Amino acid sequence: METRFWLYAGAALLLLFTSVALFAPLVSPYDPLQQNLEQDLITHSAQHLLGTDKLGRDMLSRIIFGARISLLVGASTVALSLLIGVGVGSLSGYAGGIADLLCMRLIDILMAFPGILLAIAFSAVLGPGLDHVIVALALIGWTGYARLVRGEILSLRERDFVSAARALGCRPQRIIVLHLLPNLLPPIAIQATFGLAAAIVAEGSLSFLGLGVAPPTPSWGSMLNEGRQFLLVAPHLTTYPGIALMLTVFALNLLGDALQDRLGIQTAKRR
Repeated sequence: METRFWLYAGAALLLLFTSVALFAPLVSPYDPLQQNLEQDLITHSAQHLLGTDKLGRDMLSRIIFGARISLLVGASTVALSLLIGVGVGSLSGYAGGIADLLCMRLIDILMAFPGILLAIAFSAVLGPGLDHVIVALALIGWTGYARLVRGEILSLRERDFVSAARALGCRPQRIIVLHLLPNLLPPIAIQATFGLAAAIVAEGSLSFLGLGVAPPTPSWGSMLNEGRQFLLVAPHLTTYPGIALMLTVFALNLLGDALQDRLGIQTAKRR
């Protein structure tokens, strides 16, 4: 009962943020780029519920549109990481031999470095921009999926249904796609939930460092960076974007933990 409650709570909170992001132009009270220097750094008012920033832009509107960036980067990063990780993990786990050795050593090298440092390095090389952030995060995010898929395939490839498929003359590609990967959907879904939370935090970190989405596009990380110089006079500039980021990650972790408990599957959370 408790697991079901947290599962529904996490899903409902995530659905709320997703709906707000999708319908941002409809629910946002103002244009997030609209400036009004006469009303800068307002803490809160009837017209601006969450106040305004240093250029007089409505904070609520910018947080709403910032959800679009965070969820877009998170979903795109997870999709690209899954594409690479599932492909590499399937090849490594099913083929074995030298292919498995090379794949795993590459993964070990990448995972030997803190993920955020590699993301900063890739982003610095590629330059700021939404596409570059997604690519940089995917280049470090696929390793966890590859290890998960490889381990699961190693335990499944000797099962009777795989042996029967081989005896019928099925190609390795067909066995992987039609017989092995469908059995991996639950652990992959759980890993993707944690990966989405990690990608959103990483995007916020990169944007905070100026390596993410270029201004004036609203992003929770860049809003935190812009507001840190006004911590004493206008703490709302960092408080509200931080709360939005925290609640989104909290919802994803709730959902992932509840799915993990409900399905009885253990996966490695993204570092």
